[in-house]
Amino acid sequence: MLEKECLFRSPLLLCILVGFLLLPVVSAVIPLGSKLSVVDNNCWVSSNGDFAFGLFNISDEPNQFSAGIRFNSKSIPYDQQTVVWVAGAHDKVSNMSYFQLTPEGELILFDSLKGFIAWRSGTGNRAVASAALRDNGNLVLIDTKQNIIWQSFDTPSDTLLPGQSLSVYETLRATTKNPMSSSYTLYMNPSGQLQLRWDSHVIYWTSESPSSASNLTAFLTNGGALQLQDQSLKAVWSVFGEDHNDSVNYRFLRLDVDGNLRLYSWIEASQSWRSVWQAVENQCKVFATCSQRGVCIFTASGSTDCWCPFEVTESNQCLVPYEQECESGSNMLMYKNTYLYGIYPPDDSVVISSLQQCEQLCLNDTQCTVATFSNNGRPQCSIKKTKYVTGYAVPSLNSISFVKRCSGPFAVNPGLTKSPPPKLPRRLCVPCLMGAASGTFFIFAILQLGIIFIIFRRKNSTMRNVAIAFTSPNAKGLNVFSFSEIKSLTGDLKDQIGPNMFKGVLPNNHLIAVKDLNASIEERKFRSAVMKLGNIHHKNLVKLEGYCCEFNHRFLVYEYVKIGSLHKYINDCTLCKRLTWRKRIEICSSVAKAICYLHTGCREFVSHGNLKCENVMLDENSVAKVCEYGFAIADGEATYRGFSAEKDVGDFGKLALTLFTGCLVHEQLYEWAYTEWMEGRAVNVVDKRLDGVVNSEELERALRISFWCLQMDERRRPSMEEVVRVLDGTLNVDPPPPPFVLHRPLQEDDPQENGSD
Repeated sequence: MLEKECLFRSPLLLCILVGFLLLPVVSAVIPLGSKLSVVDNNCWVSSNGDFAFGLFNISDEPNQFSAGIRFNSKSIPYDQQTVVWVAGAHDKVSNMSYFQLTPEGELILFDSLKGFIAWRSGTGNRAVASAALRDNGNLVLIDTKQNIIWQSFDTPSDTLLPGQSLSVYETLRATTKNPMSSSYTLYMNPSGQLQLRWDSHVIYWTSESPSSASNLTAFLTNGGALQLQDQSLKAVWSVFGEDHNDSVNYRFLRLDVDGNLRLYSWIEASQSWRSVWQAVENQCKVFATCSQRGVCIFTASGSTDCWCPFEVTESNQCLVPYEQECESGSNMLMYKNTYLYGIYPPDDSVVISSLQQCEQLCLNDTQCTVATFSNNGRPQCSIKKTKYVTGYAVPSLNSISFVKRCSGPFAVNPGLTKSPPPKLPRRLCVPCLMGAASGTFFIFAILQLGIIFIIFRRKNSTMRNVAIAFTSPNAKGLNVFSFSEIKSLTGDLKDQIGPNMFKGVLPNNHLIAVKDLNASIEERKFRSAVMKLGNIHHKNLVKLEGYCCEFNHRFLVYEYVKIGSLHKYINDCTLCKRLTWRKRIEICSSVAKAICYLHTGCREFVSHGNLKCENVMLDENSVAKVCEYGFAIADGEATYRGFSAEKDVGDFGKLALTLFTGCLVHEQLYEWAYTEWMEGRAVNVVDKRLDGVVNSEELERALRISFWCLQMDERRRPSMEEVVRVLDGTLNVDPPPPPFVLHRPLQEDDPQENGSD
């Protein structure tokens, strides 16, 4: 394994390095004949110290080493110094091996124990003069004129670094413990699209790109954007990390072992890598996420898990419980809100049919094991003919799956049941009865005392748990507060920070925000609702910490977000300067992802019901967090999930337009903004306090999707998942019709339209 600091051991190497310090690209020069070995624990380091090349162990297997490049900065702890390139992608050698730049100018990885070359660059006799590990992490072989003969950036393994590109037909392959069997790849197809694929031909994510574009290249920028660039280096498609253009020292894009493509940034404050963008927002939609372990579902914490609704084998495989030879016939098990597909092989046959026909088609086909019916504008049935089935289950999913199983035989054959012989009456035993009665009384008394003791112990335990939950900052679940405790924690409800919202502090100095619903709702419904909301976890949703349900008091206790609401920022001339165009786009995207999660990511659909700038909080990093979701107040009554998804979409359109224009949204603003956009003056719509510093492509996308969200005909409004994809640049959107125009139903006093109109 590499040491934390690698030193150049050859005096000749140091002399050569000094001679090259004035080159245009600063790098550590590696002369011909240089050699690294597992035994010596030596390495080549870039001149800025950010990257190191050497032999290291990245697997759980002892004495198995790879040659490659990792981060080497002293500001990154050793256990966080991620590997970014491996020679031969996944080749491993024994502990007696070495890596060398031969006198002929070829890089070789030699396995001394087995006596063969495991990998080579193929650059022998091509006039290579030296090698260099550059400051951007690129290992290059150059000739005497500084021309690049070979570079590691052209042969990526699972990672792209800033400044590195991916050309047509090139791939990234996810690393696994058994790398040669890795099935996940990122592929650049001839049409200029990035594709995430499983087993080389199942595509589960595709980037958007103009149909007219050709010869595109994927490129990771220093500012944290993944772009598709044309031959003139103009970006035709882009996605951005949450910290785009922020001051971040280290970034990388990696195809992770779970099949998702993620952009990572190094966070100095937490001393860790943080994912700032991922291609597939819902991990369950990555093909074969659960492989042979079952169906992917969301857990209460918002993460994903695999469960098996079928038969679990001794090797922890999840197989369909159906054998083709069923002596007792077969039947179908129904799974709602579930989409199943086959793997090994992954080919499914799709036919147009109704729900009942779909079930019957599989039941009548002796080869069929699973059928999934879905209707997204076109009813279709997908037939699977393999026992290896996986998929995902989402409460909002409009799919029903049927799984075939053999009907079980009768436990007892009714025809073979014999009647028991008649029993003769026995003589009455008085002493036996007295003994039985005494024993029964004694046992009953013991049980009563035991029950009383258990109730007393449980009551004390419950009181201790409540005290721990009240004082512990990491208590699991929701805290239940009395009204007197709410008054005590909030200083008698005096520190008001918003409408019916009060600031409070727990005994452990943990800040909270307390919302007085100021509305009536049945206690049973309220407790049921808050327990469901307490299981919702998303980085862009304010976490519900607890509640109060006592007499007619209904309070919600949230985590406290320090900075304030988006409404406060927009209306304050000083604070508004912090809302740059980039921050506004990020806030808009974060809010969209939060509402999308409420609609499709929870176990059941949750509407916000009152989305507006006052209910979007900004933390110390100006990251948006949506609060007060789930409950809606109308006419003094509180309801849980009281509104539709379409209302939330409309409210989001108003919020987005307010954020971009800096003005309170009303119908006249719709008309003005839409007219300005239609007549090519979209920049006039933007908040004047931005001084015209906007991204025209992002502005076009943002206005288009906002106008679609504001359509008066709710059937025209997009889903929040589509809104997220448009804002992230992964989905194109057509020009919207005027949001304020709708063919009104005729009133009684309206003149009747005739055919000539």
